[in-house]
Amino acid sequence: MNPLALISQLLEIVVALALAPLLTGWVNQWRAWLQNKSAPSLLQPYRMLHKLFNKDSVVAEHASPLFRVSPYIVFGCMTLACAIIPTLSTDLPLASAADAIALVGLFALARVFISLAAMDVGTAFGSLGARREMLIGFLAEPALLMVLFTAALISHSTSLTNIVETLGRRELAIFPSLAFAGVAFTMVSLAENARVPVDNPATHLELTMIHEALILEYSGRHLALLEWAASLKLFAYSCIGLALFVPWGVAEAQAPMALLLALPALVFKLGIGGILLAVLETLSAKMRIFRVPEFLCTAFLLAVIAMLVHILLGA
Repeated sequence: MNPLALISQLLEIVVALALAPLLTGWVNQWRAWLQNKSAPSLLQPYRMLHKLFNKDSVVAEHASPLFRVSPYIVFGCMTLACAIIPTLSTDLPLASAADAIALVGLFALARVFISLAAMDVGTAFGSLGARREMLIGFLAEPALLMVLFTAALISHSTSLTNIVETLGRRELAIFPSLAFAGVAFTMVSLAENARVPVDNPATHLELTMIHEALILEYSGRHLALLEWAASLKLFAYSCIGLALFVPWGVAEAQAPMALLLALPALVFKLGIGGILLAVLETLSAKMRIFRVPEFLCTAFLLAVIAMLVHILLGA
């Protein structure tokens, strides 16, 4: 195995684990500023994780082993997802073993386990959140696949590294297919990460919460792993968007100097993306849960239109 490829792979995992909570804190800070509120510290997510890891976990007596192991599986799935997305370099050993379809499968696997764990204890909120989570996943995953297939048609490969290399070498222009796919991906990422207008991560109101209902029964290190996994999921979706629509700055194989410049470029792009996400959440209103299927069906329709535009127009 190429030592540089191994270094790139390990660096991607370390950067994802380190920057994911920082991205969450960055979005929360800008969201508070835009709403004219006192913003929390940028390091608040790290402090929360440190506090939770130092607390004991309280587990219900009738909870099965599935409830205890699910946080580790969800965290592992999100870490692996971040590892196969080319954020710093396209020279990744894990990329050859997983493509865009496997990436969506990792998100689906994590969703299944966290939903089963939420229903395992038998509380009303857990079952409510699990049903809503599976509804969103049932509608969001096909739309995400269509977005990835649009990029795959352009690069003639479902490999994420090949997609990034192909799109990164194209001249700077607005392609209609990618424009439709970008809007669809934005809608899907908002739903998958429990952001406004689909969900509000800052509320615990039982009539509206989705993600928070899934983790109400967790505490201590289990809750810390799930919160960290949620940050990793936001980081992963942000990196997917950057890889598909802003692929410039990612180092190619056998380019050690480009790898040194890839990290500042990634931080800069994530910073701009976090600000845009905060602006979008500030300008949007929380929609009713019964309108979410219409929202995600629109995203699926836009993703299909993106594929058709590329097939018919080649653009």
